[in-house]
Amino acid sequence: MIDKVIWPERYHPKTSAIYALNDIDVKAPPEVVWKLLVDAEHWAHYFPAENHVRILSGESELALGTRYSRVTVGYPMSLVVTECVPGRRLAWATTVDGDKTGSTAYHGWVITPTDAGCHVLTEETQQGDFFLDVIGRQHPGALYRYHQDWVERLARAAEAQAAKIAA
Repeated sequence: MIDKVIWPERYHPKTSAIYALNDIDVKAPPEVVWKLLVDAEHWAHYFPAENHVRILSGESELALGTRYSRVTVGYPMSLVVTECVPGRRLAWATTVDGDKTGSTAYHGWVITPTDAGCHVLTEETQQGDFFLDVIGRQHPGALYRYHQDWVERLARAAEAQAAKIAA
């Protein structure tokens, strides 16, 4: 059975304007995928679009309560990790810096062990005028495509890392 994101009520897909789910089977152990996910300042090593991530709260990796910033497709954002179950679950809440409409997003990752490695699922909801305009109207489907690229690159990076470990 594949687990899904545990949604805080205000971010639940049933009440959010924009929602995407992406998943992939990865031929690498969950701990290899986990290490790549929590090493946020180095996401760009396997996913070049995430090249402006900075942890602001002093940790070297994402953990419960970690505050960080990132620039995603040209927009600065502030984030806080709201769920962290090592090796299994990671989620964060996002606000768009400078957005007067109060737009927010919630992004979760779930890693489920499998016989061949693990299954990685990511889900995100977005709320507010900023996301409705930029993602919903100007670039429909962009959230799904962005995350699909991310999960595929994450899988390739994890599989390459697992191959190095096994060698």
